[in-house]
Amino acid sequence: MSTNHTNKNGTSSDINISLIKIDSLLIQSSKDGLKQNCLIVLGCAANILSAIAIIFLNKYIFSHCHIQTMTLTAIQMIFTSFGLIICLQMNTFVRKTISIKQILPLSIAFCAFVVFTNLSLEYNTIGTYQLFKVLTTPVVVLISWQFYETKYSKMVIVTLIPVVVGVSIHSVNDIQLTLFGTIIATIGFISASLYQIWISERLKELKMNSQQLLYYQAPLSALLLLPFIFYMEKFPVYKTSEEQRIAILAVVASGIVAFVVNLSVYWVIKNTSALTYNMIGHMKTISILLGSFTLFDDFLNFKQFIGMLLTL
Repeated sequence: MSTNHTNKNGTSSDINISLIKIDSLLIQSSKDGLKQNCLIVLGCAANILSAIAIIFLNKYIFSHCHIQTMTLTAIQMIFTSFGLIICLQMNTFVRKTISIKQILPLSIAFCAFVVFTNLSLEYNTIGTYQLFKVLTTPVVVLISWQFYETKYSKMVIVTLIPVVVGVSIHSVNDIQLTLFGTIIATIGFISASLYQIWISERLKELKMNSQQLLYYQAPLSALLLLPFIFYMEKFPVYKTSEEQRIAILAVVASGIVAFVVNLSVYWVIKNTSALTYNMIGHMKTISILLGSFTLFDDFLNFKQFIGMLLTL
């Protein structure tokens, strides 16, 4: 009898211990989930703030320092490369050896995105440019679903509608289509979509973190942009040393912020999705438009205001 009594007590104790272990695991899992969510919020916030900052820095550089877009992009990618070399020396990540072939499509997509987006801005009106740019969101969804078997809920699809409609309404006042402008704008948003999706896919496929992948992509992209820079852009000439000093300071500031932008783009896509990053992009667009309205007295009509409300 006493033996049976002991077994019962033992069984009861084992159950209690198991329940305590399960409770501990649940608490730990909850803490880990909360920590991960906080990190995602911080990563998204860093991307939004740095992207807004770099837009206004770039706007200043284009208007006052006479440095053109692709030249500035190449400089920023060089800064990103040096930043990652410093991070590597500080042991914030471990270099993972891969072949250039594995990263080349991603770098080509980035260059195509930069080149054709800038050509679209040059040969199309702002409204047309923005309208084609907003098509990136549904194209990301379509390519991810069709070729990478990514599943999206009906709620996610429904929430895309007011965003796309909102940005379209904002841009509709200034739409003028031409054949050449339409072709380059189409190549621009398709390459932008592929670039965002391929970041996510390469990170998974190569089992790399954002720093490891960007370590290879940044210098290769800068190198691939060089022929386009020499063919399509002119180098600035400054009349005084003061103008040159201001230009250097502005470019350095832009390069440092670009490092944060590039790193946060990869981090956000790795920890969320290409679609989430794309939706964050619309928030950045609205923030930039509001900043232009408040800081630079840019005109904002009623349709643009309604478009912004729908996007938000």
